[in-house]
Amino acid sequence: MSSPRLTATLLALTAALVPTTSAGAVTSTESNSPISDQGSSYHYRSYVTSVVPKASGLGVEVLEFADRLLLTNHTGRTVTIYGYQGDPYARLQSDGTVEVNTRSPAYYLNQSFYGNITVPASASPSAPPHWVVADRTGQFEWHDHRIHWPSPTLPPEVKDRGKRTLIFDWQVPIRVGAQMGEVNGQLFWTPENSHASTVVIVLGVTIALLGLLFVLFVRRRRARADVGSAGPRGGGDSIGHDAAAGDGAEVPAKEAW
Repeated sequence: MSSPRLTATLLALTAALVPTTSAGAVTSTESNSPISDQGSSYHYRSYVTSVVPKASGLGVEVLEFADRLLLTNHTGRTVTIYGYQGDPYARLQSDGTVEVNTRSPAYYLNQSFYGNITVPASASPSAPPHWVVADRTGQFEWHDHRIHWPSPTLPPEVKDRGKRTLIFDWQVPIRVGAQMGEVNGQLFWTPENSHASTVVIVLGVTIALLGLLFVLFVRRRRARADVGSAGPRGGGDSIGHDAAAGDGAEVPAKEAW
């Protein structure tokens, strides 16, 4: 489950950005533009821990450390993703058609890393959905504020920057066919030395492969040297045969084939 503090922060953010009247509302264009503010850092790592229900052909992964989610639907059923206040945000139909609800506040909030965007008055959790086709690949990629730390300041859970720390558990509600479910995950603070350790592992593997190639090269050289030092086989018989020929013995002619 998501932490109560994170849930309260997201609800407050949504309430502050969704206007209650149409006066002064800034209309946002209904486009599927990518996130303009890629604020994710490799210090923050989100991981999917489980997907409920377990359905063949349903996959979810985190992209760019903690920046986006990618959901793939090959279940033969419609998969719906819900926004921050329980409203339907996106759906992936059984034929691969991907649609977004432009009346969901999440449609607008997800276009900025920290959600600092004006939501039009037409977008409301209680508004009837207005579905717009976004893709036909059976995949949907989106920025979700529930999987990252929603502030440029350091989380209070991080007491030591050099220690890997769990910041919070997160949850994104979904529905597969008629069955409600969720994508569960965790967000961690990851110190800089974890990035360095990855480089060390890659270097270690590279050195091991080079060592293996060197051993194979040396063995082939030795095998060739052994063959060369052995010389032609049956040399003694040839000498004896030539000597017999020198004594006047007839040597039968060889037939050519």
